[in-house]
Amino acid sequence: MRTRPVLLTAAVALVTALAGTGCAAAATPAAPASSAGTRYTDLPTSGRPDYQLGGGYTPAAGVTIVERDSTDRPAAGRYSICYVNGFQTQPGSLAEWQRRAPSALLRDGAGTLVSDPGWPDEVLLDTRTAAKRAAITKELTKAVVRCADRGFDAVEFDNLDSWTRSGKRLTRSGNLALAAALVRVGHEHRLAVGQKNTPQLGKAGRQTTGFDFVVAEECVQYDECSAYTAAYGKRVIDIEYSDTLHRSWASVCGMRDRPAMTILRDRDLVTPADDEYVFEHC
Repeated sequence: MRTRPVLLTAAVALVTALAGTGCAAAATPAAPASSAGTRYTDLPTSGRPDYQLGGGYTPAAGVTIVERDSTDRPAAGRYSICYVNGFQTQPGSLAEWQRRAPSALLRDGAGTLVSDPGWPDEVLLDTRTAAKRAAITKELTKAVVRCADRGFDAVEFDNLDSWTRSGKRLTRSGNLALAAALVRVGHEHRLAVGQKNTPQLGKAGRQTTGFDFVVAEECVQYDECSAYTAAYGKRVIDIEYSDTLHRSWASVCGMRDRPAMTILRDRDLVTPADDEYVFEHC
């Protein structure tokens, strides 16, 4: 149910923190939240989001929340969310993981790397032990620091549900333990932290890990939105995709039980310069 941005690079979770500054203020700021003595700004409960993982561009008029890749810069003047692939490697990054944290890569009984069946160029990260989770967290902290240094307000970690694609090698509890560690890192660097997809967690996603909000894909299409809103209330962003939405956009906007912050995007998340670009909001 997820999409992979066409412009993401191997640097998403692995390159060292680069020098850089940025300013990303929420157009409708949420009340500051705190965790372990640090303060961060949670996702606003209303606004108009845009999902720009295929490359940053000037947000349309009225857009107040923008998500971009961790290798990109935040959108000035908008509440900005930073994308990090937290439970699988990015395409092209495998050699770096093998050099820096080989124990973090999931292998089968024969020692062969285990890839996501839907995305064979993404290797699953091994969340089975505390030591392996610590190695993953150490590597991903570099991306979190980069997000914070560039001025993002929040971070979301993709592929939380990788245990469902691991051939029963990974467990829900192992992934949630890593998620809790990543939430702590995000909060320590003054970032709100978002859950990505995984409706089967129900309220446990928030209660067990400390996630602050959720970024969902196609919850209208798959009738999953209530699982998110029951846990996060109004702090839910939903992205529907134009190639799979089997109903009119007007009918989506007319739904009373959809998340208020629901948008329609093209599958590859291209920029407005591309003929395939789609962006609609309710």
